[in-house]
Amino acid sequence: MSQLSCKKLCLGYDGHEIVHNLNFSIEKGDYFCIVGENGSGKSTLMKTILGLQPPVHGEVKIDDSLKKSGIGYLPQQTMVQRDFPASVWEIVLSGCQNKGGLHLFYTKDDKKLAMENIERMGLNDYIKRCYRELSGGQQQRVLLARALCAASDILLLDEPVSGLDPKVTEELYRLIEDINKNDKITVIMISHDIGAALKYADKILHIGGNTFFGTKEEYLNSDIFKSFGLGEDECLN
Repeated sequence: MSQLSCKKLCLGYDGHEIVHNLNFSIEKGDYFCIVGENGSGKSTLMKTILGLQPPVHGEVKIDDSLKKSGIGYLPQQTMVQRDFPASVWEIVLSGCQNKGGLHLFYTKDDKKLAMENIERMGLNDYIKRCYRELSGGQQQRVLLARALCAASDILLLDEPVSGLDPKVTEELYRLIEDINKNDKITVIMISHDIGAALKYADKILHIGGNTFFGTKEEYLNSDIFKSFGLGEDECLN
């Protein structure tokens, strides 16, 4: 049973289509990468999946068993967000808000979950620090910890390593892989990095002038990938 599927999905703004006739499905535990050129509609697709933007045509179907509180989202950061004047603890704990139901205050379980995710991201020493004082990599770990407080089923990540140096990028990718493999949380990630998609994902959706959906192996044999003129080893290095 698919957790999420898109059928004959067309995306755009004000009735103007930028992505046409997308058809794909995501199963529980998938590591699903969305790749494509800048402006191809990757972030628009993610907003549509989240229900933040309606499709022009078609539908996004989410399995009935997948509760809204089971989806964690890490969006691209703006400069304003990077300068947000709150502590690491406050930001991570705020990820539990969707789980609160009718409660007006955070519960013991909420605080325990927030602490567990702070520890998992290696942020214990920064728990009282102001978010805007942290490095870019530390900020992304904070936001990932926050998303984990919201996610019990699916984690949506919009270019989570953008602007990070190679070492920090690799560390963050490994954390995401661990979440996918060990927690069995489905990962849906937008990436401009074809090499990372080939290394970590098991399914790939390429959108833009041409569209592809399939396994990593199928993507490597596709005309879209061959048009880059790159070999598999070259992408992975």
